[in-house]
Formats: sequence, C-alpha cells, structure tokens
Amino acid sequence: MAPMGIRLSPLGMAVFCLLGLGVLYHLYSGFLAGRFAFFMLGEPAAGGPDPPRGSAGTVDLRELLAVSVLAASRGGEEVKRVREGNVLNAKAKGKTREGAEEQLTSGDLLSNRRMFYLLKAAFPAVQINSEERVDTADQETVSWDRSIPEDIKQKIQPKEVPAESVTVWIDPLDATQEYTEDLRQYVTTMVCVAVDGKPVIGVIHKPFSAYTAWAMVDGGSNVKARSSYNEKTPRIIVSRSHAGKVEQVARQTFGNKTVIIPAGGAGYKVLALLDVAEKNQEEADVYIHVTYIKKWDICAGNAVLRALGGHMTTLTGEEISYTGSDGNEGGLIASININHKALIEKLPDLEKTSHK
Repeated sequence: MAPMGIRLSPLGMAVFCLLGLGVLYHLYSGFLAGRFAFFMLGEPAAGGPDPPRGSAGTVDLRELLAVSVLAASRGGEEVKRVREGNVLNAKAKGKTREGAEEQLTSGDLLSNRRMFYLLKAAFPAVQINSEERVDTADQETVSWDRSIPEDIKQKIQPKEVPAESVTVWIDPLDATQEYTEDLRQYVTTMVCVAVDGKPVIGVIHKPFSAYTAWAMVDGGSNVKARSSYNEKTPRIIVSRSHAGKVEQVARQTFGNKTVIIPAGGAGYKVLALLDVAEKNQEEADVYIHVTYIKKWDICAGNAVLRALGGHMTTLTGEEISYTGSDGNEGGLIASININHKALIEKLPDLEKTSHK
C-alpha cells in the first residue's frame, strides 16, 4: 500500500509513463534528427555549391565576386544576342554635357535587367547602382546556386564585411555608341563592388570574345599588369571624342613621338593597360579622360588597377569615392607600373580641360 492510503493502479502508471515519453520526444526529437542528418550526410559533396556564409547583416566578398563574374557574363549574353540579331531598337536617351547624343538600345536594357536582378536576388541587402533604370514591372526572377568557380576558390579567401558598407556599381553595356556602330571590340559589361566608397572588386567582361578580367583588392586576380613602359614614345589611350583635346598637351609634355590611341569604352581602355590575351585589344601606358564621367563607367577598372598595384585618380591626383553622386567631375588619369604622382605633375593643364 502506498503512503497516505493512495493506490497506484497499473493503468495510471502507464498513462504517466506515456506522458513523460511524449515530453522527452518533443524536447529532443529536433536535436536527434539534426545529429542523425549530419551523420548520414557528412560534408558537402566535392564540387557542389558552398553553403551561404555570413549573417543577415554581412556579405562575403568572395561570394560577391563570384556572382559579379556571373552577372557580367549573363549580361554579356544579352548584349551579344541583341547585336547579332540586329534588333538594337536604338534611340536617344539624352545628351552628354558636351552636347553629344547618348544612345539607348535593347542590349542595354536586357543586360541591365539580367545583371541587376541576379545580383539583387543573391544579395538583397546590398545597394546596387546601375546606369539604366530598373523597371519593377519588368522584374525577372534570377537565382544563383551559390557555386564559386574553382579559380576564385583557389585565389580568394572568404572575407565578410557589413552589408551596409557595400555599394555595387553595374554598367550593363559600356561603349553603347560603338555598339550601335558595330565596333564590337570596345564593348564590355562591368560590375564593381565598393566597400566604404573604395573599389575592391572589379569585373570587366568582353561579350564578343567571352573574355573576363576580374580582381579583388588584397585578394587575387586572373589578369596581370603589363611591365613595359617606353618613356620616349608613351602610348596614351583616350576617348575617341577627346583625342584632339589630349593630343596637343600630351605632345608638349612627352614629345612629338607620343602615341595617342582613340578608343571607345572605359572598360576597354583599362584593359589596354593590362596583359590581356586578346587579338582585338590595343595596348597603352596611360589612360586619360578629360571630362565628366559616370562612376559605373570607371569603378570596375579602378578596382582592377588597385588590386594590381595601379592607380586611377582625378587629374589632380585625388582618389575617387564611389559613394554619393553617380558622377566624377575631375576627369581621370590611370596608370600601372608608373610613378603616378610624377605623371600627374607632368600634365597640369589637363585638369582645366575637364570642366569644359
């Protein structure tokens, strides 16, 4: 007999035990299931997508580089498809400060849509600035499987930064004027990642040859700088429309043997400073732009040069910040493996030209 005259029936004992087992199951089933799944599945399969890194408030720059390379390539596919199908639907979207007509094509718009929504889907918390307006009514669902190319895995280590410090600049079609003229070698698609206003990731993709250059500051790159620089006959690459403005000052500074290379597209001009295995890529020692230019045109090239030890500054030597307004007022001068400060001191008159 139990104390105080209470009898415990077999049925009561059974109910009590079942209730206890139910509580234990509820508490530990999730934990046990998780451990069992870890035991059964083990590590991710070799070559499969990496799991996402970082918390909701951070982004991994290696992942952001990988999706930027993919975005530039996907945008380039649209650019190439439109050009080869000759369905540009070109129209004027306004005038530059110099009075030249700016062109807008289907290639610009379709590339922009593909690039913007791929980046936005992968990193929704990151600010993205693009040359073309994003039409929310024409939204495209684009996903990223989070896989990272092997060359990026081998050269770049994961690096997390606060999402709020990141700004992505995309140029869905650089050299639109040349694109309408079918000067395909000048055309690029570009993505740049700036952290606290400093360009740290740059991707420059040439759609018609499928060549892609990428680099990450304090990380690695798949492209190298050219080491040669002939001081007696320097080669200066400039915009086709600015060649006359630069030529006179450049020849006065470096001598009559200075070579002026007119070219289209800021991305193409930066690649001219690098060791690029491209048959349609000219080579230059210095890139100069003497007028106002948009930041999505130059951010990617600036990041690539910084990663390789080069420089891109205003004509007075100031660093360009990739926050705030989308324009750079002070022109630019870019070089690599050259004394950049001495180069600026040789060209004092170009800064005056940048405001005309």
